[in-house]
Amino acid sequence: MTRLAAPAAEPTGQRQPLDVRLAAGAGCAWLAVLFCVDADADTTLVVALVAGLLGVVVLVVGRRRLRGAAALALALFSVALVLLPLAGRIAHARASPLAQLASRHASVTLELTVTADPRRLAAKGPAGSSRVAVESSADAVRSGPSSASVDGSVLVLADAESWRDILPGQRVRLDGSLQPDLNGGALSVTLFARTDPLLVGQPPWWQRAAGSVRSALRAAVVGLPPDVRGLLPGLVDGDTANLDPVLAERFQLAGLTHLVAVSGTNCSLVIGAVLLVLRRARVRPWLCAVVGGVVLLMFVVVARPSPSVLRAALMAVVALISLASGRPRAALPTLSVVVLGLLLWDPTLAGSASFAMSVLATGALVVIAPGWARVLRARGVPLGIAESVAVAAAAHIVTAPVIAALAGRVSLVAIAANVLAEPVVAVTTIVGFTAAVVAPLWLAGGAALAWIAGWPCRWLVLVADFFGGLHGATVPWPAGTAGGLALLVLLAVVCVAALRARPRLVLGAAASTALVILIPVRAVTSGWPPSGWVFTACDVGQGDALLLNAGSHAAVAIDTGPDPVLIDRCLRDLGITTIPLLVITHLHLDHVGGMSGVARGRRIGQILAGPLDEPGSGLLIVDRVAAGQGLVIRTPAVGTHLDVGAVHLDVLGPRSAYRGTRSDPNNSSLVLRAVVGGVRILLPGDAEVDAQQALLDSGADVRADVLKVPHHGSAYSDPEFLAAVHASVAIVSVGLHNDYGHPSPILLAEMARLGVPLLRTDRDGDVAAVEQSGRLSTVAHGVAATSVGLARPAARAGPTREPQTAAVASAVDARMRACQRVRSTSTTCQPRYLGSSCLSATRICWSIGRSARSPPPLAAPIPASSRPSGRARRSRAPSCTNCSGRPCSAMPG
Repeated sequence: MTRLAAPAAEPTGQRQPLDVRLAAGAGCAWLAVLFCVDADADTTLVVALVAGLLGVVVLVVGRRRLRGAAALALALFSVALVLLPLAGRIAHARASPLAQLASRHASVTLELTVTADPRRLAAKGPAGSSRVAVESSADAVRSGPSSASVDGSVLVLADAESWRDILPGQRVRLDGSLQPDLNGGALSVTLFARTDPLLVGQPPWWQRAAGSVRSALRAAVVGLPPDVRGLLPGLVDGDTANLDPVLAERFQLAGLTHLVAVSGTNCSLVIGAVLLVLRRARVRPWLCAVVGGVVLLMFVVVARPSPSVLRAALMAVVALISLASGRPRAALPTLSVVVLGLLLWDPTLAGSASFAMSVLATGALVVIAPGWARVLRARGVPLGIAESVAVAAAAHIVTAPVIAALAGRVSLVAIAANVLAEPVVAVTTIVGFTAAVVAPLWLAGGAALAWIAGWPCRWLVLVADFFGGLHGATVPWPAGTAGGLALLVLLAVVCVAALRARPRLVLGAAASTALVILIPVRAVTSGWPPSGWVFTACDVGQGDALLLNAGSHAAVAIDTGPDPVLIDRCLRDLGITTIPLLVITHLHLDHVGGMSGVARGRRIGQILAGPLDEPGSGLLIVDRVAAGQGLVIRTPAVGTHLDVGAVHLDVLGPRSAYRGTRSDPNNSSLVLRAVVGGVRILLPGDAEVDAQQALLDSGADVRADVLKVPHHGSAYSDPEFLAAVHASVAIVSVGLHNDYGHPSPILLAEMARLGVPLLRTDRDGDVAAVEQSGRLSTVAHGVAATSVGLARPAARAGPTREPQTAAVASAVDARMRACQRVRSTSTTCQPRYLGSSCLSATRICWSIGRSARSPPPLAAPIPASSRPSGRARRSRAPSCTNCSGRPCSAMPG
């Protein structure tokens, strides 16, 4: 458990006032770097010189006349100290060949030295493939026939698979397109990689040794449960490669992400444990400092020099020097010196959220937490509980504005979750780090230590699952700088009010109400899931994740989308705890990537899959989840009938896997017709023209009340097939502004011609089909109003199977749920693209009964094309052009 700085060095009954002069200087320097890091070199140099000159004037002239002149001069000198070298860096970066090539978006071959572990991105590549960002330093560049030696920071964006085993310090060569820094900075450029990295030489020995330690720890935890297996390396050295994405999301919602970020807490715990043992053994102070320094160096190399680790390491160095010299240290000035040093070393840290939260949290532990702990102890709270509450509350309050500015949400449970997690963090970190050191030399011993460390890890998993899984654990808040500042002002007002007895009682009652009443009430009154729902298309981005209500918190799942977090969220919102049947229509990643989210904490009864075992990446995911559940994957034959709870399923196709078509995996999708509560639902997966026409030719009954539009609304659909369904409502499962141009204007125009209302997950969020008293309606869940400025209705009623008025959800549904993601402003291609399927990215829908949320069309709907013969239909390729150089509907997924 994190212990607060003890006042033992102070005289009894006295508390020395904090020296904030250097802290004020560090804060001014930080703001100056943040302001100037994207400016030109001349402006930065002028600001630095003016600050230095004013500092001299204040120190000389105002020393006797102006109170606080020394502190003001120190702040001005701090600004000059960090800006002078920054001006030189900016000038050097702007004159670099890299900047010139990036301004022309040149195609280059770069030799780079990787400086940090590849960082996995939330954004996906083609067909759902994972992407990474790799921080590196340029060594040489070749553009055309010319080449040159260069230096400078380069951020590489590339496919994750080819970078999986590359260590920091490794030199690589690769081709790509240079672009200016995506954030607009001058100190870095971005490379969009087009080839896999070619290794040049080997990383330094210490990076290879660190890689061996990290690999040995991963091997030592193999025998632990999956959640613990991924969490323990993250707690010890920040290695979250195997951390379950759903668990990572729960940690974030519960406010526990800092535990797997290798913050200063981890560093201080390891060094503190070593020093405690040495001092108990009566080792001399200077020898303690030497041994502590060696352990500190090992920890930094193994954990990688992230901003928070570097900050903690530098503070530990100062502490070790103080220990060796026998002089006490002042924590706040030490932190200030560290901030100045890190800004000198890497000015871009000024804009790093993790660096800001690390420094703010440390400052809160130094300035705020000790006083709060004393107040709690004075009121009879036990020492351990008082310190835990004070540390958690102080750290959360000072970092909440940063988190709100980034994520647009504020956690209501972070303090409680951290208080419960804190007691086991120290044991887990120390024993886990010992396991990491022992494992390369003795794997069995390392595994035994990892097994011991795994038990407190289980408690952390329970805490994260409970608090992160609560409905209403976080509340929406305006994102951006304005939102962060607004929350900062609100928290300041609350803290000031809490200093007085009567406002403090009111605040305590409000907090208790929020935690004890608000969260459960929000869960009960959210209006979701709607009563009588039979089918739900989950909003999982660009992919399919469909659910059929099998009754009693059970559902038949048809595909799982690309992201485990999103499908797990949808299942939790619907209250689904059991999946008696999981159907994988085909193996593209946008249909199977979320399987681990379905399986997490839920029992899967059986798995059915389409007949084609391609692509291999999707097959690996399905096989891994099936093996974890102890299941065998089966492919049903056409004509198979299945009854699962309240769900009846008929397998309509395909009779065999397709070969030689435009997309064999898509055409080989399982096509199902479901009947739930009397509602017929057609689920064609990503079947395209070939498969759709084969279904019609086979005489299959494809009539349905609800149509899940094939292939996310691509242009590769047969008008005769769409007409043969006779759907009352159609639902497109599609991602906002996706790279494929889905849904195609060709498809949208055809659905409008048929008179079928259409809902889309990119604009409507989760979409449920509801059956009540023989009437069919639809309810949308979880989307904000679009940019047209109209308020979002609570639900949109679809057509009924009877002529009566459709059922409409109650007004409470208007506030069912905050947005899962920020919905970007509607954009449109120019009118000359109206005949292109790229126009689908504009979110224009020409369906009958268009929602008030849909912006009006720019032009008349595309006329329905004449129907060619069956042979011509199979051979044609629907028109598809490029928008901004990206393929529209011609890519799988």
